[in-house]
Amino acid sequence: MCGIAGIWGISDEDAVRTMMRRLAHRGPDADGMIAESGQAGVLGHRRLAIVDPAGGDQPIRDEAGDRAIVANGEIYNLHTLRSRLGARYRFQTDSDSEAALALYGQQGTECPSDLDGMFAFAIADGEDLFMARDPIGIKPLYVGRRDDDLLFASEIKALTGIADRVEVFPPGSWFHSRVGTRSYYDVPHHVTVERTVERHVALVRETLERAVTKRLMSDVPLGAFLSGGLDSSAIVALLRPHVDELHTFSVGVEGSSDLEAARAVARHLDTVHHEHVLAPEEIASHLPEILYHLESFDQDLVRSAVPCYFAARLASREVKVILTGEGADELFAGYRYYREYEDPTLFGQELRRSVRSLHNINLQRVDRMTMAHSIEGRVPFLDVEMIELAQTIPPELKLHRNGGPRAIEKWVLRRACEDLLPAAVVWRDKEQFDEGSGTVDAMSGIVDRWMPGAEAAQYAQVHPESRLRSPEECLYHKILCEAYPDPSPVLENVARWTDRLAAG
Repeated sequence: MCGIAGIWGISDEDAVRTMMRRLAHRGPDADGMIAESGQAGVLGHRRLAIVDPAGGDQPIRDEAGDRAIVANGEIYNLHTLRSRLGARYRFQTDSDSEAALALYGQQGTECPSDLDGMFAFAIADGEDLFMARDPIGIKPLYVGRRDDDLLFASEIKALTGIADRVEVFPPGSWFHSRVGTRSYYDVPHHVTVERTVERHVALVRETLERAVTKRLMSDVPLGAFLSGGLDSSAIVALLRPHVDELHTFSVGVEGSSDLEAARAVARHLDTVHHEHVLAPEEIASHLPEILYHLESFDQDLVRSAVPCYFAARLASREVKVILTGEGADELFAGYRYYREYEDPTLFGQELRRSVRSLHNINLQRVDRMTMAHSIEGRVPFLDVEMIELAQTIPPELKLHRNGGPRAIEKWVLRRACEDLLPAAVVWRDKEQFDEGSGTVDAMSGIVDRWMPGAEAAQYAQVHPESRLRSPEECLYHKILCEAYPDPSPVLENVARWTDRLAAG
């Protein structure tokens, strides 16, 4: 996990150095920069050393010295690619990023389709620039313009005051300076495949096991978030046999349901468990920093970012890689509002839209909160194989009604994990991270003190373009504006959870 930055069209090293300084939290282990000859451009990199810590500093040039890469993320099929490419390419490092560079050298713009992982990278190829982002957008990438020059960075904050316009680089896409932007992947439409219920259940389990196993790739300590809910508990249960001393991490206010449930799961799975009890005063004191890193004022996203921030801080004291349960709710119908869908076709369409929206909502939160503490977050549920399998499972097996008083969300996933965990965990009612951790109630008091209703109403009138929904969102917007000399690029790229729901 790292931070990348660059400019193409002019060799402005000072601008790239500024961007790299703003991304220092993403890569405290090393930094590097390369300026291409003439006026082509500059690539910059901040490194968090995960694979090949001793030899994988970036930018990395290929064996001929013709191309160079800066990359953020992990390529999980590294060893397969090295075996396949090794006959024609002599690797300079053991870094997974060099595999992407070698693949580009042999396949050109088709290379992203053969990469299994989470990534955002840029390759300088003579006078040309190539960039790509992973299929779901797990790793962030933003692009901006300054006159005719192209700028890019892992976070918006790196581009503020430097680029005139900033926008998100779309997931599942690549860009070539001679061709423009093209899509190479999109989430498949929901098409049910006829299987027995037991076969659907077995495939979910097998696919999740493979997704967890491939994310063990690391040369540094690895752990997992553990809220005590189904998603994180399933990840920990599948991870546990592969890690002799597995560290797990949980946060919540005193007496919160997440803390109690996480303790029970940690005892059951015999993990080295760490927890942090949150106080409202602590949340209040760190809220400006949380919002600065998050780059959003959306109240739903901020609420879930708060416990994630403190869990990442806790984890950073023990590990550099963390696995999380992100994506299970969108794939297997974990949110309450999904119960409103009676039509299976519309329900399937909404689940697909949910997954396609993750890159600048929940995945933005996971990336920013972990990277704020210089750790790498990995999301097994969002493995492409798992996403494509989920699109073949009947909606009624995800939200299972079975004639009962209410539908059971993520039913097929619960069945797939029921031998791994206590029944009380497998069949525990769904609580969102911010609810289970107790932070929603804690933050309501902060909002009441810092943004009273009358002040919020006036503030919302001054900022109609932001469509602020509540005193809470007014407060977050105000703090975010104060965090940046020029907050416009950040504000213009805030994705709204409510917009996603309205689109359904």
